[in-house]
Amino acid sequence: MTLHSGLKRTRGPDATKVTEMVSFSDTSGPAPSAVYVERELPQGGVPAYLAARRGGARSFALWTDEWRRERVATVVTLSAAGGVSTYQVLGAYGEVVGTITREKALRGKGLRTRWTVHPAGASKAVGYKGRIVWWWLWWPLLPFMLILLLATVLDSVPGNEGGMARAPRRIRWRAEGQVPLEFRSRGNKLHLHSPGVDWRLGAALISLLRSFHADAWDASPV
Repeated sequence: MTLHSGLKRTRGPDATKVTEMVSFSDTSGPAPSAVYVERELPQGGVPAYLAARRGGARSFALWTDEWRRERVATVVTLSAAGGVSTYQVLGAYGEVVGTITREKALRGKGLRTRWTVHPAGASKAVGYKGRIVWWWLWWPLLPFMLILLLATVLDSVPGNEGGMARAPRRIRWRAEGQVPLEFRSRGNKLHLHSPGVDWRLGAALISLLRSFHADAWDASPV
């Protein structure tokens, strides 16, 4: 499952198309080949959205196609304060699909950013950003990493992932001894290992994850 980023909108004769897309590599189940995701702006438009997102708030709509013919899910913020944000994923008819909580590093329950995914009617799955061993290796090299990060910003080669300059980002969620979800930083892919995970919850999760990256897709000022 991959979120293709860029936040580029192509204007047609009647409406603005949505071009942020979550694609699914395995469509043998109920998931479509792709859904389209866009931010939902509050009263006050883009400036109000950007002001709220700085505190952790997010609001997304997921559509069946680029012309918004049918909504499949909605992501809303239940709370966002003190580095802890909780989001609810709703289905097309307002039914609760699940809840996702992000606890920022050093603000929640540990030294790493913690993501908790709670599917409706199922057990919670908890994941931490980056493997602890890589964090122990990364922090002592931080001054060198900052030099690499500057080089990355200056490098405009398309598809540049930042190499070593990026902090550890891999996340493995665990629930009752299982690993139902896994985010791999290479390619920015979310793997749904458990067939019981609702694909709408997965699409919402990858959209949220990518909104907290340095190249956040929902941070455009227009």
